[in-house]
Order: sequence, then C-alpha cells, then structure tokens
Amino acid sequence: MFKLTLRVAMDVQLSNRTRIAVDAMGVTLDEPISNQPVIIAGLPMYNEEETIGTVIRRTSKFVDQVVCVDDGSSDSSARIAEKCGATVERHRFNRGYGGALKTIFNVARKNNADILITLDSDGQHNPADIPALIEPILAGEADIVIGSRFIDGGNSVDMPAYRKLGIKVITAASNLSSELGIKDTQSGFRAFSRNALERLRFNSEGMELSLEIFEDAREKNLAIKEVPTVIRYDVPKGSRFTAISHGFSILSYAMISLSQKKPFLVLGLPGAGLLATGAAMGMRAINSVGNITEVTVGPGLTAAWIGVLGISLIATGVVLQSARSILRLLIVNEFGID
Repeated sequence: MFKLTLRVAMDVQLSNRTRIAVDAMGVTLDEPISNQPVIIAGLPMYNEEETIGTVIRRTSKFVDQVVCVDDGSSDSSARIAEKCGATVERHRFNRGYGGALKTIFNVARKNNADILITLDSDGQHNPADIPALIEPILAGEADIVIGSRFIDGGNSVDMPAYRKLGIKVITAASNLSSELGIKDTQSGFRAFSRNALERLRFNSEGMELSLEIFEDAREKNLAIKEVPTVIRYDVPKGSRFTAISHGFSILSYAMISLSQKKPFLVLGLPGAGLLATGAAMGMRAINSVGNITEVTVGPGLTAAWIGVLGISLIATGVVLQSARSILRLLIVNEFGID
C-alpha cells in the first residue's frame, strides 16, 4: 500500500483536493509538495445540463482540476460547467465518446497530469469512489484501473437485464481477442497513470474506443486492474445510446479485432461447420437417388455451395493465421518489437 506520513512543515500548501482524495484512502502524505500527484478528472459532456453541475461539485472534492468536453451540446451544459469551476473544451459538432476522450487525454497531457480519472457526466458514477480508483496507481500496481460492476463488491443499480447480458457478451468477445480477462470492459469510470497517458494511442471516435484502449494497453504491456464500484441506472438521463446501437457498434469492433488476431477461430470454425452441414446435405441427396422420380437438383446444389463456402472460410482462416504469424516473426526479428 502506498504509505506516506503527514508532513507538518510545508513550504507550499498541498492542494486541498489532492489531500482529500489521498486521505480518503486512509493514508497520509510524506512527500515534498512538488512530488504530489496532479489528479485531473475528465467528463465527456453532451446535453447534460440537468446533472453536470452536481457531478462537477462532487468530483471537485477529490481532484485538482475538472475538465469537461462539450461534444456539440445544444443546451446550457458548457455554461453551467464553467460556472461550477470546470475547464471546458468545446467541439463544434458531436464527435462521439471517443472524440471527447481524445480531447480529454490531450488536455491531461498538456497539464502534466499524473492521474486522469474519466467518468460520465450524467451521474451514473460515484465520485466518492475516486480514492479507491487511484489507490492501485499510487501504489504502483496498475497503469489503468477500472471501476467494475461485476467483481466482488461491485454492483449496478436498476440495470436492465438485457443491457447486462449485452455487456457480458461484448466483454467475452473482447477477452477472446485481448486475453486480459477483464470483467467489465464497458465501464467508463476509469483511472489512468501518467505512463498510460503518455503511451496510449487510439483512433476510434465512437463507443468502440472503450475496447480499443484495452487492445493498445495489452500491446504495450500496461498493467490493468479492476476495483469494485456501484454504477446507477436510475439517474435522470442515463446513457444517450440505445442498447442496440451501443451493443452493435462495440460488438462489431470486438469481432473485427478478434478476426484480425485469431482469424482461424473466427473464419475457420464457422467454415468447418458449414462444410459439415454441406456434407450432411450432400449425403442425404445421394441417398435419395434410389427413387429416380423423386430426385431433385436443389438439395445437391445447396450442399455443394455450402460446402464450397465452408472450404473457402477454412482456407482463408488458415492463410490469414499463417500470414499473421509470419508478419509477427518478421517484426520481432527485424525491429525487436514484440
């Protein structure tokens, strides 16, 4: 545990917000003031005038700076955020969750943040959990910490069953690709260390960025840890994404990523299933030849094209898997990148 002893004589007064965040973990401080962590909270914001003020005030108790990214809002969200003391960055049009997070990361880097907290501006996340979220980073145990609903101690209040099922499916697909074993890949309540801020890079503008971050983190050997939190679904607005649109975009990304990393699994296994189905249909068509008057070409042709499709998928999966292995070997040998 990150143990520090309270420094009585200080030439410069410690930020009250940082002190509250660290004290909430039950530890005290014994570091020169210049070594104290700079903690920034980033909130993507889109038409959240009903909740943004409350979220900023609650979050400000635990961080040094709150940064809100107004992602093309048409209401008074930005004006309310500024009046509540937040730094507001504006997008001229709605770029999406990924676009907002890119801006938050850029601002955090420019302000030399040691820890970045991301949370939703609709009140679903509890800012009082920020100390628990940053503790593994301060202790040097993790570069990315996730506030998880699905580990011991975590929970989700009034979460619809269909949404929980969708998150489980997306998480399973993501873990097949990344092999990270994360329980809650869709939680937006996260903490990032300075190392993660400096090394993470991502391209997505939409919700699929939530998975892309983990893919990049795995490639760069960044340590990821989950801590329990409670996420509420009984807030005034909740997610502005429907379960179908949200789930489809993220699951599509997860499957594309999986097909790139494990093409034989994604293409070869379905191909083998189609080939087996085609073979069974073909045998049935052959067995019906005994009665000439009842023979039709339909079942035979169907069996043929299903079998050919299955063989094609198997071949494609094998070729892509081999190509990926060869490219990886060349990259390791030539550039020393693993």
